[in-house]
Amino acid sequence: MLILTRREGESIRIGHDIVITVVEIRGNQVRLGVEAPRSIQVHRAEVYDQVVEENRAAVSTLDRAAEILRTRAPSLDS
Repeated sequence: MLILTRREGESIRIGHDIVITVVEIRGNQVRLGVEAPRSIQVHRAEVYDQVVEENRAAVSTLDRAAEILRTRAPSLDS
């Protein structure tokens, strides 16, 4: 992990088209501004982790529903 020190108003550039700017420092909180192309998704880590977990749960539910339907469906051979 690369660790950088920045002051309020200073930025970090990632590649050619992503800029992260320290907008405000207040107490133990830092507000960051992120400039990135619309094709790049930007999420807070805890929000991203929650979305991933909800997607996993949804897939698991669909898999269970499909299995139930397979076991209850009448055989076409009969």
